[in-house]
Amino acid sequence: MLYPIIRNSLFLLPPETAHKVSMKGLHMVAALPYGKQILAQSYGYPKNNLSTSLFGLQFPNPVGLGAGFDKNAEHLNVLSLLGFGFVEIGTVTPKAQAGNPSPRLFRIPSQKALINRMGFNNDGVVKIAARLNQHKEKSNSNLIIGGNIGKNKITENSEAWKDYCINFQGLQDVVDYFVVNVSSPNTPGLRELQEKESLRKIFSELQNINKNNKPILLKIAPDLETSALDDIISLTQEIKIDGLVSSNTTLDRSLLNESNLEKATRFGAGGLSGQPLLEKSNQVLQYLHKGTGGNIPIIASGGIFTGANAKAKLNAGASLVQIWTGFIYEGPSMVKNICKYLSAHQS
Repeated sequence: MLYPIIRNSLFLLPPETAHKVSMKGLHMVAALPYGKQILAQSYGYPKNNLSTSLFGLQFPNPVGLGAGFDKNAEHLNVLSLLGFGFVEIGTVTPKAQAGNPSPRLFRIPSQKALINRMGFNNDGVVKIAARLNQHKEKSNSNLIIGGNIGKNKITENSEAWKDYCINFQGLQDVVDYFVVNVSSPNTPGLRELQEKESLRKIFSELQNINKNNKPILLKIAPDLETSALDDIISLTQEIKIDGLVSSNTTLDRSLLNESNLEKATRFGAGGLSGQPLLEKSNQVLQYLHKGTGGNIPIIASGGIFTGANAKAKLNAGASLVQIWTGFIYEGPSMVKNICKYLSAHQS
């Protein structure tokens, strides 16, 4: 009930500053006597009635946090108290990179949306792997951790597969599954890697070094033409792709109303996420589910704010769901609220 007041205060700050302040606040609460217990009791979902088995992993519940929120695996100890069934860290690149110049994250509150052009800012695979290893040694949480991996901006697309392999080798002992990110709109040329031959090369090389059979998923854009989606569906039948993440942010500004379209133009380039993406992402999800015959697990994201939104994605063929923008607008009670809804509407 207090979060709308807190959110309004945070929204007075630049988005990246607000993110740092809010996460610092959670860490401060967790450090207090009984702080972790208070957070877990207030926001956790301790029941096991939504437990989901997928990729050989046991997810405490099907609601996860998408990549980009905890890029450098710095907040897993507090995020594990907020009810998430899994958290995806990254996007991780072999070398640390600063990303695009600020400002690079923008709010559109009237449509509960964000536009970002972060550009894979992260500490690099070595530092992030060390941080994950430290978390693994100290934590007794059953939180599933995914590793979202990408290429450095300076790496040519012809050599991109090498970057993905470096990330895989660096993180294979400290994450539970991988997501190959070739769909961010904020690294020049990256989306070209969604072409069939590029994907075949990346996944073939990754599976060659995947000695422990870690699940490797592909994250796609919601802006792909039907023919490109068909290529991906076909590829899942040719090579080992363990699952899909559908979908990343969109470049489609027509999803915004007229007044916000003008605002988005002022913001400039970047991927749109949040409530406007719900219907479009659901259409892509349904197409992929039907095209693969339901044989490829799909983690669905895009526009999830309520339990009904999450349930709609599960009904459309998703096995798990991820939130991100909704968490910014709805606050830390969001996961618990979604889980309660899903529990009450189990079929």
